[in-house]
Amino acid sequence: MKKIFLLAAMALFAFCVNAQDAKIAKIDVKDVNGKVVNTGSFSNDGKPYIVCFWATWCHPCLDELNAIAELYSDWREETGVKVYAVSIDDTRTKGKVKTLVNSSEWEYEVVIDENSDFKRAMGVNNPPHTFIVGADGTILWQHAGYAEGDEQNTIAKYKELSNK
Repeated sequence: MKKIFLLAAMALFAFCVNAQDAKIAKIDVKDVNGKVVNTGSFSNDGKPYIVCFWATWCHPCLDELNAIAELYSDWREETGVKVYAVSIDDTRTKGKVKTLVNSSEWEYEVVIDENSDFKRAMGVNNPPHTFIVGADGTILWQHAGYAEGDEQNTIAKYKELSNK
C-alpha cells in the first residue's frame, strides 16, 4: 500500500513539474479575414498575454469576453495586457464569428481554430477556458468556465504574474 501511495505521489509531482514547464502550442489558425496565423507568434512586447477559448454558441464565453471588453482599455492602460480570443467554432458556425466580433467591437486579436487543433493541443475540453501565457510562451495560469466577476480574478492574477 505504501509503495502504491509513493508511486502515485511521485507521478503527481512529475505531472506538476511538467505542467509548470508547459508551453503554448504552435498551431496554425486563421484570423477573422482568413489569414493564417501561427499561435507560436502570439506575443505582447515581452509581457505576458491572455488567451481565451470561446465559441459563438457558448453563452458563458460571450459573457466573459463582453465583461473583459468593458474593462479592456483600462486594463491595457494599467498593465499593457493583450488578449487573444480563440474561437473554436467549426466549419458549420465559423461564419458567425466575424459578424459577432464586428458587432461586439471587441479590441482583441481574434482567431478561429475551426479544426480544434489548438484547442486539443492546449488541453481545452470545453469553453470558456482562459490562459495567462508568459512572454516566453510558458503557460503561467489557466482557468476553465466563467462566472460573473471571474474577469477580475483573471486580471488580478495577470498583475501578480507580470509584477504589475
